[in-house]
Amino acid sequence: MSIFREEYQKKLVTAEQAAKVVKSGDYVDYGWCVTTTVAFDKALAKRMPELTDINLRGGVLLWEPEVFKIQSPEKHFTWNSWHASGLERKLISKGLGFYIPLRYSEMPRYYRDGAAKVDVAVMQVTPMDESGYFNFSVSPSHAMAVCEVAKTIILEVNKNLPVCQGGFEHAIHISKVDMVIEGDNPMPAILPAPTPSEVDMKVAELIVEELKDGCCIQLGIGAMPTAVGSLIAKSNLKDLSVHSEMYVDSFVEMAKAGKVTGTHKNSNRFRQVFTFAAGGKEMYEYLNNNSELMAAPVDYVNDIRIISSIDNFISINNAVDIDLFGQVNAESAGSKHISGAGGQLDFVLGAYLSKGGKSFICLSSTYKTKDGQLKSRIRPMLEEGSIVTDTRSNVQYIVTEYGKVNLKGKSVFERAKLLISIAHPDFREELKEEARKLGIWKD
Repeated sequence: MSIFREEYQKKLVTAEQAAKVVKSGDYVDYGWCVTTTVAFDKALAKRMPELTDINLRGGVLLWEPEVFKIQSPEKHFTWNSWHASGLERKLISKGLGFYIPLRYSEMPRYYRDGAAKVDVAVMQVTPMDESGYFNFSVSPSHAMAVCEVAKTIILEVNKNLPVCQGGFEHAIHISKVDMVIEGDNPMPAILPAPTPSEVDMKVAELIVEELKDGCCIQLGIGAMPTAVGSLIAKSNLKDLSVHSEMYVDSFVEMAKAGKVTGTHKNSNRFRQVFTFAAGGKEMYEYLNNNSELMAAPVDYVNDIRIISSIDNFISINNAVDIDLFGQVNAESAGSKHISGAGGQLDFVLGAYLSKGGKSFICLSSTYKTKDGQLKSRIRPMLEEGSIVTDTRSNVQYIVTEYGKVNLKGKSVFERAKLLISIAHPDFREELKEEARKLGIWKD
């Protein structure tokens, strides 16, 4: 037996034993997205009724943790989310948790500077290799930063997670770990690929016609970025590169269609770079031990200095709505929380600084309320309480199914005129009248 295997056996505990280290008042990091704890969560749920003032922290939940299913969970803990999934949105609306505002690229520093306290860190990882390392799998993101400051580190081994090759901070050694749980080995959580609508496909067409051979792609999550990826896979484009906060199914489709080579990439040539991934079974199989992929921490992947160093960088992200001044909200419906800032601003800034780079914010021109009313996503002003994800001075291309406009260098009047031109026709006159009232229209 190797020295690493001996140390592993000494640190091997049951989930129930591991859960005993949590005490009232603790801050417990619960992992991230696909690597959120499962076995430890079940054990802590049994203990939680005897604990109070616990702060759990995580994000992009793809299933409901067991701790939320206990009686009166709000009396025992608070969920703190770095980025809310649909599930977390519901939990937050019920008063069971709160969102943590951030720029995703800065998150590791929040831990290392002491702004984000960690008493216990627990996350799913792949089995230990012969050199004593556990791979962070699809979530290197901020995992190493969490482990560096945590008082207790608990790893939950899952043999079904893909091993994601990296450059740095993609694995942790047994010598730095306090406890190891051999978990339930669930299959990686599936994030269903959204089905693009006709509107999504029209927006995607407008974006894809702006792309050229050799550009580097970042896709956000959602139906419109998915549509862009699918169109790229079917296009005549070639020698594309990938550098993206989140790795999604569309990148696999593009790569398997032969569109991604990384030949012209300025940094990490030939490698597809990401900081976390979630998608379907095919994607997880593609990621496993694939040397073409590079999983790296978010303070590298989302650093605008890294992004801007890559020529012809293309950033494609969604928005909830935008006002006539060019302020983009991608996080809330008024004061009602939806998701989070994520790395959208990082890529909006980095892509524009890139030589030949372009930043696209895409959205449908309208949406329907629960009672069937048609509303414009292009508004005179953002609704009271809405969050400005991208300030008006930072946005470049805005795209709806009615066209695309570049707001860089444009006056407030020119911005209003351009945005109204890609609004739904039914709302254009109303928007012009509101622009007059705001003093940003000239007849």
